[in-house]
Amino acid sequence: MDGQPISNSEGIVSQYTLLATDITLRKQSELELREAKRLLEQTNQALDVRVQERTSELFQEKERAEHAFHELQHIQLQLIQSEKMSALGNLVAGVAHEINNPLGFLAGNLRPAKDYIQDLFGLIDLYQEKYPTPDPDICAQTEAIDLEYLREDLPKLISSMQEGVNRLKHISTSLRIFSRTDTDRPVSFNIHQGLDSTLLILKHRLLANEIRPEIEVVKAYSDLPTIKCYAGQLNQVFLNLLANAIDALEASPQEHSFETLQANKANPRRIKICTKLSENGQRAVISIADNGPGMTAEVKARIFDQSFTTKEVGKGTGLGLAIARQIVVEKHRGSLYCDSQVGRGAEFVIELNLNGIESEC
Repeated sequence: MDGQPISNSEGIVSQYTLLATDITLRKQSELELREAKRLLEQTNQALDVRVQERTSELFQEKERAEHAFHELQHIQLQLIQSEKMSALGNLVAGVAHEINNPLGFLAGNLRPAKDYIQDLFGLIDLYQEKYPTPDPDICAQTEAIDLEYLREDLPKLISSMQEGVNRLKHISTSLRIFSRTDTDRPVSFNIHQGLDSTLLILKHRLLANEIRPEIEVVKAYSDLPTIKCYAGQLNQVFLNLLANAIDALEASPQEHSFETLQANKANPRRIKICTKLSENGQRAVISIADNGPGMTAEVKARIFDQSFTTKEVGKGTGLGLAIARQIVVEKHRGSLYCDSQVGRGAEFVIELNLNGIESEC
């Protein structure tokens, strides 16, 4: 409020004029504005709390979704592994059964056949003793069939057939070892028999072909006790790792000619399998190494991821190493790791507990 003095004719202030401004509306507006600001701040705080709560809910939902996805992947991997092992085991078991049928027939007849041949030779000896001067036609026929050579070679032929039967028995036994069906509990298993039976399954892939010479397999087995494990599943681990090593060695020589590789005798394509006990004697250590092209650090970091593969379309699914890791780590409480550098090959190492496997699996 402003005041203005008013003077009379003598110059004496006789009155004042006052100018007043009504600020009621302004004060009311200020109060309303402050109240609106307070309400806005409360609303913002409530919204912030709600946003934080919703963000937390979404994050939890995301974690649950990721967990469910990983669980689904895990179950899918188990189903694939089980189906693959079942199909392969049934196939190998069927082949072993088909081998056993004719094998049993051959093995059962070789011994009497050998006895019959000896009987016939004895009869010929007796005949020659009783009739030292045979008919000319008999002499001619004896020379024609070269009786002396036949007498010498036929037992060798029977022995060769026996060796073949023994070899088939070994193959059949190896196939049955590889295809053995796992029970619901671990069983005693000979690691070396498992490795050898797996090598037999893959033997055709180790032979020389149009792109590379034969792959050499070097075995350095130490004395290992039998271990408690799921034998059929471990055989699949060996199969996956060895097949990957062969794939790596087949991919490696693409830059060179077959003749160059054949001439390079100092560095043949090689897979080395070593077994030993760990330093504390509590674990069996199995190493499968190749001298192929190796892998980069980026590839090495992802090799156990499901569906990750560096192979061309149609040549790999990326499940082999993921399945191997699941069997070794989750099923057997062991460890599986890889050591590899570009140009220096790759080595996969499996460690399995010797004690307490049954209780841990």
